[in-house]
Amino acid sequence: MFQLIPLTCLWLATSAAAECSRALLENATDQYVSAQSSGQIDILTALASNLTYTENENPLNIKTGILSQPIKLDQNLSIHDTTLCATFTQLIAATADHPRVIGTRMLFTDDMITTIESIVTDQGDWLFNATGYLHWTTLETWDAIPADKRDSREVIKAAGDAYFDRFASTNVSVPYGTPCARLEGGAYTDSSGAGGNTCNLGVPSNLTVQNRRYVIDEEMGVVDIYLGFPGLDRTMIEKPMPDSHMFRVEEGKIRYVHTLSSCVTPGCGYNSSIIPTRRRQVRLGKGFYPGGFPPYRT
Repeated sequence: MFQLIPLTCLWLATSAAAECSRALLENATDQYVSAQSSGQIDILTALASNLTYTENENPLNIKTGILSQPIKLDQNLSIHDTTLCATFTQLIAATADHPRVIGTRMLFTDDMITTIESIVTDQGDWLFNATGYLHWTTLETWDAIPADKRDSREVIKAAGDAYFDRFASTNVSVPYGTPCARLEGGAYTDSSGAGGNTCNLGVPSNLTVQNRRYVIDEEMGVVDIYLGFPGLDRTMIEKPMPDSHMFRVEEGKIRYVHTLSSCVTPGCGYNSSIIPTRRRQVRLGKGFYPGGFPPYRT
């Protein structure tokens, strides 16, 4: 017990030291989007000399990674965490020659980008369908939340944590809103537009999700959680796969969930191809699932 006080103080001191301005972070995400669109890494003016760059948790040279390739982007969405000095950006390239959906987390130290972690998904990754991802995202509302209706970062983080804690225990109560919809790879839980709580469809109850890394934006009411998703790729069941879950929280309740999950084996090791489409049946393994959404990764 005596160690809890100094450890807590150290965490608070680290958090305080990490704080940076929203303008700095917004400028960095604007530059990141421009750099990815053009394939010109030099647009990122705040890259630290000791930058750590990964794609799907594999260390790479940034000059040979996805950022060096110009990609036609259809949509981008960024959140900014001024407390942890971090950002997350969702990029959708549905009409590009090579469709992709990318999630990128950037960390800053002394106003310089020291870490870039990208999850790059394309054909063969979990439920991948960039057209579906773009379609459903454009129907949603991700505007800034009015100041008098914003939740605290603690409430926003707790909502995302409860979602994953529920994976290990059915006793956990998750603050789902009504309506609530989850977008996975391109498949949408509320494809019928019924407007109920569909975020809880197919949620597992036997998985422990660890190594959570957060980006929290109180103005947007959003937390993005990077993690390793256990059991996703059936060819290497013990190895957690790179995963991002982005939660929109409104008045303490989860409104939207966006997920990005990368696999090693095409189709994540299932015997049949994954072809999620809007309001069509999907073949995944041995089953057919109406509405373009299969049972959650169980």
